Amino acid sequence: METLGTTAGKAKVMKWRWAALLRDFELFLLTVPGILYFVIFHYLPMGGVVIAFKSYRYDLGIFGSHWTGFKNFEFFFTSSDAWRITRNTVAYSSLFLLLGIMASVTVALILFEVKSRLAIKIYQTSMILPRFLSWVIVGYITYTLLNPELGLLNQLLGQFGQEPIQWFSDTKYWPYILTASNLWKHVGLDCIIYYAALLGVDPEQYEAARIDGAGRFRQMWHISIPSLVPLIIILGILAMGNLFRGDFGLFYQIPRNVGILYSVTDVIDTYVFRGLRSSEIGMTAAVGLFQSVVGLVLVVGVNLIIKKIRPENSLF
Repeated sequence: METLGTTAGKAKVMKWRWAALLRDFELFLLTVPGILYFVIFHYLPMGGVVIAFKSYRYDLGIFGSHWTGFKNFEFFFTSSDAWRITRNTVAYSSLFLLLGIMASVTVALILFEVKSRLAIKIYQTSMILPRFLSWVIVGYITYTLLNPELGLLNQLLGQFGQEPIQWFSDTKYWPYILTASNLWKHVGLDCIIYYAALLGVDPEQYEAARIDGAGRFRQMWHISIPSLVPLIIILGILAMGNLFRGDFGLFYQIPRNVGILYSVTDVIDTYVFRGLRSSEIGMTAAVGLFQSVVGLVLVVGVNLIIKKIRPENSLF
């Protein structure tokens, strides 16, 4: 009897699942392109992870190349470049994360105070536009500003009787240039996410605050910002996975791969790219695997910490 009951229960569950599949078939169909994208470009390439443990040769292929164990990792961590590129990657990623959240939340709060729907559309469109420009285009825009001879900034300095600045041979300016470029390109779209969250806040909370005499800044501090905290935490946890990754387009196109600037512009991703160009396939695969493992550990670790402090805001 127990077996018959179990079989009938399983059959009922399967029937329910098929009914759900047929009912939501169009929705499942819409997910197929996304699923195929992840399978083809994210899961199938995982087989190439073995290259990190091999001395890769083109004539032997991935599985025919000789195993070297952790030699590729050892080569990277003992190289003179390991500290520099790791320091730059982590420092820039941390700075971009903190400043990005602060700038995006600030802009979202300002937009939320704008009541004109036409003005909101104009502001949103103008701020989102940089996100859709490739780093190649942004790199050329930056070069028109920083060109040592014909750059707009040096021409402006000349108008005030100042000597032109050799932007591409002086490292002290580049942390500011890279940070400004990253914020300009990403803040527009990021702030829309927070703005959408603010639109979901119950208007009665603001009305009650106004009745109690709270001004706009008090409303922001006690209603708007607390309502954004869960979203900030979730996006912050996800961003931790990229703490050991640098935006290749930003760090390659903006400084134009000038060697004299490597001390402040070289990150793990640009280092890997140069390694691929010099056929250091095994070493670059080892670095990429190192990035992925550290990113996974950071996401899981930070999520566990958040789960201990604020369980309702953890990612999983």
